[in-house]
Amino acid sequence: MLVRLVVLAALFGLLFGFDEGVIAGAMHLIEGTFAVQPADKGFMAAAVPLGAVLGAFLAALCSDRFGRRSVLVLCAALFGCGALASALAPSMVVLTASRLLLGLAIGASALAAPQYLAELAPARVRGAVVSAFQLMITIGILAAYLSDMLLEPLGDWRIMLGVGAIPALIAFLGIVRAPESPRWLLLKGREKEAAGVLRQIDPDLAEADLDTTVGEIRESARQPGGAPGWAALLGPAVRPMVFFSVAVFVLQQLSGINAVIYYAPSIMAAAGFDGTRAQLLATVGIGAVNVAMTVVAMLVVDRLGRRPLLIIGFLGSAASLALIAVAVRLDGPGAAMMGFAAVLTYIAFFAVSLGPLPWLYMAELFPASLRSRGMALASVANWSTNFLVVFLFPVIVSLAGMSVTFGLFAVSCVVGLVFAIRLAPETKGRSLEEIEGDLRPVRVTA
Repeated sequence: MLVRLVVLAALFGLLFGFDEGVIAGAMHLIEGTFAVQPADKGFMAAAVPLGAVLGAFLAALCSDRFGRRSVLVLCAALFGCGALASALAPSMVVLTASRLLLGLAIGASALAAPQYLAELAPARVRGAVVSAFQLMITIGILAAYLSDMLLEPLGDWRIMLGVGAIPALIAFLGIVRAPESPRWLLLKGREKEAAGVLRQIDPDLAEADLDTTVGEIRESARQPGGAPGWAALLGPAVRPMVFFSVAVFVLQQLSGINAVIYYAPSIMAAAGFDGTRAQLLATVGIGAVNVAMTVVAMLVVDRLGRRPLLIIGFLGSAASLALIAVAVRLDGPGAAMMGFAAVLTYIAFFAVSLGPLPWLYMAELFPASLRSRGMALASVANWSTNFLVVFLFPVIVSLAGMSVTFGLFAVSCVVGLVFAIRLAPETKGRSLEEIEGDLRPVRVTA
């Protein structure tokens, strides 16, 4: 049951990655259909993170009231509608609006799916389970790049964008039959249903251990004086977790990952790769490394821990981005291969660390009664910074050049390295209730 639910919830990560990555290979074909200025190009690509800001807030409001599963059902429907609307768009305005709709689905599912996974998974494997969402994001990006490369000879960007409706339908059919999060059920007083789900997830769990787990969650959910509101996120116990979750997402985005994902062919062209086919092939290589190193992250995150991986990720990303900044200033085949190798190295360090860890931290650090709100705040920081990076990237490149742009990304990673060394907590092997035990002062009405 746990494996099936992990695959199902992580499928939303695939939709996330596919709809983010597919635009990279379709962009040059879209420019052949519509008149596209640099600002139009940036805004159309950035419509996804802009919609995701609203999606994160909506998910926070609906997740506590209607359940994590219900939010994911709605997200699957939005993914399907957004993909079809993108494929049928008669103008740049409609295409941008369709991408905004997809952003709404991505933002909501990026909050609800990790939350759902974290609340389902036993503590001993929670890191790997929640990281499965990030793995599926990378698989979705790779699938988008492969799809773009295979469909590019047809010259039809509408098919490229419309393919996303297929996994959306699969996700919808699967999630409507899935159980609800046991922790949400206990928050609503549905103890018998929650115990049944926990038993399905871990059939080897002894009856005494099951009773203990239910009791811990029930105690965690109990709120004297009523459930805390948004203002409780500013309380002295929770505020450091809010700051850390927001800051780690901002620094993740300032590393430039989504500029690389959205504009990979353009970056490969700047590095010296000639021809659309060669650029798309190099882009597929980026996607493959992204997937492979995310698998590595799943294998080591519950062994090495969150903090060491975060430090390693910022250090390696800073060095790789600095090398990209140098490579794009040089000429010749050697410079092209140097740039390509540097991009692959950056993707490897990002995928093993900066990619999955912010999502995992976000799902672990907040107490149950504030988890949706805290995750929403962190998600809004993530998507707002994502929007700014993706929107401004082509503008900054046109003004300052590719080298300066990647130099700025490298500096951001140096800041992230200092941040991780000083502030990153370790949550490896601890249950959500144990982590919440450090935040007991939050239990006041706000």
